Amino acid sequence: MATIIDQLKYRYKNGDVLVKFIFINIAVFLVLKIINVIFVLFNIRVLELITFLGVPSELSQLLNRLWTLFTYMFVHEQFWHLLFNMLWLYWFGRIFLQYFSGRTLGSLYILGGLAGAFLYILTFNTIPYFVGLGHSWMIGASAAVMAIVMGAAFYRPNVQLNLLLIGQVRIIYIAIGVFLLDFLSLGSGINEGGHVAHIGGAIAGYIFAWQYRNGRDITGWVSKILDGLANLTKRRPPRRKTRMKVEYRRAETDMEYNERKHNEQAEIDAILDKLKQSGYSNLSSEEKRKLFDASKK
Repeated sequence: MATIIDQLKYRYKNGDVLVKFIFINIAVFLVLKIINVIFVLFNIRVLELITFLGVPSELSQLLNRLWTLFTYMFVHEQFWHLLFNMLWLYWFGRIFLQYFSGRTLGSLYILGGLAGAFLYILTFNTIPYFVGLGHSWMIGASAAVMAIVMGAAFYRPNVQLNLLLIGQVRIIYIAIGVFLLDFLSLGSGINEGGHVAHIGGAIAGYIFAWQYRNGRDITGWVSKILDGLANLTKRRPPRRKTRMKVEYRRAETDMEYNERKHNEQAEIDAILDKLKQSGYSNLSSEEKRKLFDASKK
């Protein structure tokens, strides 16, 4: 048992942002399930803990639980809800990380979750049909995941996934299909808040890809906030006096990092096209080296 826990700790510590988000979602699910079992066994009658983590549509309640705008996107009540969200996050998250940094993925996840929550609150307080449903609360990572799906799909629409029984399909068609399913499900009486939140996250992902192509990163402000929170939890090492001359280099910005990854991927794509047309023997030594290095990543 200790070995398994140590392995999980190692995977979490050394994993990228995508792995950490999946671990957090699973951990929250398990902790809530364990607490629920304890409450049932000992007849502890309290309001469901999950309602204090889900985002409410009622404005007065929301003002007293502002933290739910963030916590809801990591909370799942049903196993299948968690499973499908994490599978979508993993599949499209891996595609996303081919062109963007983990920092950008984490920021878009948060931004998509916030967009889904705000659209959910707005519609349930303004649109007559949703107002008539009464106040409710919402949980799940679906809106955040949809932002990743749409961000990847509209930034690199020609990337393909191999679907069972269907074959190769461009991710742009998958993203549009999922969006249409959510939109056409409005008014069905089934998971109304969820469908609204999915649309909010999808819109955030689309705007991200569209703006990024125009040289603007709409997740920048989220990244700054997350960096500030991360710095608060870090212990500053004691200052040491040194006479050694140190050369400081400016770290890459997210835009520079993502642009470099995009250029590297475009170069690899060109080499692969040449490989298909002319064969491996016609590649230059430099092209072979780059292809070999890319295969190890």
